[in-house]
Amino acid sequence: MSDTALPVSLDRDSLVPLAVQLADALRVAAGDGHLRGGDRLPSTRALANRLGVSRTVTSAAYEQLHAEGWIAGRHGSGTYVTTTPPADRPSKGPAPGRPAAPPTLIDLTPGVPWADGVERAAWRRAWRAAADPRPTYREDRAGLPAYRDAVSEHLLRHRGLAAGTVLATGGTTAAVIELAGAVLSRGDRVAIEEPGYQRAVQAFRRAGMEVVPVPVDEEGLRPDAVPADVRAVYCSPAHQYPLGSRMSASRRVELVELARAEGMLVIEDDYDGELRFDVAPLPLLAALAPDVVAHLGTTSKILTPALGAGWMVAPSPVAAAVLEYREGTGTRPSPAGQRVLAELARHGDLGRHLRKLRRELSERRSLVSAALTSAGIPVLGDDAGAHLVVPCGTAAEEAARLTAAERAGIRLDGLVRHFTGTPTVFGNLIGYAGCSREVLHSALKPLIPVFA
Repeated sequence: MSDTALPVSLDRDSLVPLAVQLADALRVAAGDGHLRGGDRLPSTRALANRLGVSRTVTSAAYEQLHAEGWIAGRHGSGTYVTTTPPADRPSKGPAPGRPAAPPTLIDLTPGVPWADGVERAAWRRAWRAAADPRPTYREDRAGLPAYRDAVSEHLLRHRGLAAGTVLATGGTTAAVIELAGAVLSRGDRVAIEEPGYQRAVQAFRRAGMEVVPVPVDEEGLRPDAVPADVRAVYCSPAHQYPLGSRMSASRRVELVELARAEGMLVIEDDYDGELRFDVAPLPLLAALAPDVVAHLGTTSKILTPALGAGWMVAPSPVAAAVLEYREGTGTRPSPAGQRVLAELARHGDLGRHLRKLRRELSERRSLVSAALTSAGIPVLGDDAGAHLVVPCGTAAEEAARLTAAERAGIRLDGLVRHFTGTPTVFGNLIGYAGCSREVLHSALKPLIPVFA
């Protein structure tokens, strides 16, 4: 069977990436009847030659359409259209009175993991093993023993923490909700980084706490700005979210000394803690002061949030209060994700994935940073994690960049929405983990004029 002729033309002068243009054109062709279910498409190589573009462009477009379910590959026979449009759809343009579908945007917002990097064979093996145990009525409020053992080994090997009591959680936000319900009381004041993680802000507020914003600079949260009457301090010292700074050693000591003197609980969100590229990470707050620090971690950024698996290392009274809270509410983290992580760790797949993840994200960060700085565009944030920040002077400029990026087919994030109070710094966040490297590379050219 011969390949279907494609009504595709690309505008090389447009700010919209070629891969996005191609995906949009093929989607429109399937929608207006030029392509029908069962039509075979050219190979990525043949289409690239036909259009005079690189194969990364056609591969990225096919990848997007495959993810949306428009096309599928058949082993040994090529790529085929899977979606047939309704017979009453007009041959050209959108239906009367209905707006045209928005173009596909390349999502460069932060907080998305490199899920495509997880080895499929290891992933399938872990899920098969996780399904082997028979159903049980036994309650594991603290989490499965194999999971807690795997987390303990992970923390010792990758974060230098000899963990004491490890509890399984449903993720960082779930752990914050539990701490708010188990350890804190309505009306308590909680200090949190400004700008900071707004899900944590909302979790505390909905539990009846008063959130006190504390400024952040290039050395992380400022302990000297933490009021003495707060019951807890929430911070992300390894890679501050969203500014990307690392809390200095002196501030870490200052913060734990303040917590001990004032009876505060420090909640350490180890955001991107495993993802440093330049130097070894500083000691965790939980290693410096296990008596006053509740350490929170998650698999959401290193694997996928679909596991719903995280952990908490906390002082014994805090851990006991959380277990009592779970007993009283009947809640517990799901064991399915715990079993999967335990299996990945048991076979060494977790460690191999982390090493690959660090290499991949380090190279991606270098790619994005070099493209921006070579064009005279400054970037902020330590050489770590999965996002960086391009600063600007005003909220209006930040918003204008978001609009310009969307017009160029790219979705970004801004700092303004990460403030609890009045924003004091402005800029745009670029995440580089949530798409293929080819798509990321194709987005850089139209992204430069957005910041220039």
